[in-house]
Amino acid sequence: MDSAAVKKFLFELQDKIVTRLEQVDGNKFKRDSWERPAGGGGRSCILEEGNVLERGGVAFSHVTGDKMPPSATAHRPELAGCTWEAMGVSLVFHPRNPYAPTVHMNVRMFMAKKNEGEIAFWFGGGMDLTPYYGFAEDAVHFHQTCQNALAPFGNHLFPKYKKWCDEYFFLKHRNEPRGVGGIFFDDLSEPDFATAFAIQQSVGNHFISAYVPILERRKDTPYGERERDFQLYRRGRYVEFNLVIDRGTIFGLQSNGRIESILLSMPPLVKWRYDWHPEKSSPEAELYEKFLVPKDWV
Repeated sequence: MDSAAVKKFLFELQDKIVTRLEQVDGNKFKRDSWERPAGGGGRSCILEEGNVLERGGVAFSHVTGDKMPPSATAHRPELAGCTWEAMGVSLVFHPRNPYAPTVHMNVRMFMAKKNEGEIAFWFGGGMDLTPYYGFAEDAVHFHQTCQNALAPFGNHLFPKYKKWCDEYFFLKHRNEPRGVGGIFFDDLSEPDFATAFAIQQSVGNHFISAYVPILERRKDTPYGERERDFQLYRRGRYVEFNLVIDRGTIFGLQSNGRIESILLSMPPLVKWRYDWHPEKSSPEAELYEKFLVPKDWV
């Protein structure tokens, strides 16, 4: 179990994704290295008010502690009180154009050392797409790339991780999905460290090919105030999910993480309205009727 190899992969993945998105946007990300007083540190890369990205963040972190936070032991109560280390890359891109979807990707690893010296580890991650105006070809492309990432490890993984994604990125208080889904996995330690790490690597390495073609296809689509207004309203769902449900955000807060890095996923502008519903047969209604429903896109 080589955590140094995982750290090297994650740090290089952050660089690769940031460099590619700088090419798309034409602006540079700010690279902000930081240290955590309780142990560890990281590097947050952020782009705000870009040509294509209104806000984009790619965060690498490697943090350690003497006592596992409650969110990390919810499914493993036997690890309560253990020393631990966690590392990962997490990103969210919020394009300016309402026709270009928001995207999230995360790959991470936890290690905990039990009192008797035994090491417990698990990997997690995935990626999901959140459009404001739906395009079937975009959803198909994104899911097909996710399927390609998992195919070398068996045909059973994609349907399993797709279903997990549909169930996880669901706002129970709204009774609606956050977007069109993708893949999500957690608590992965089987069959062994090398295989679990290889799955994480494949997911991370497929992100650019999953998202950048969609972004480049939609980023220059003409739009007006109506589309922009709907985009900001739908972004409110993103904020609600991240603050109320997301395990990564909760873990960061419980482990006294760096708040600027934890909240870099937030959109820069957002709206809420009381009991709003889209007009019937409108493009906005189509998002709810055809895209915000679990569907087999591939």
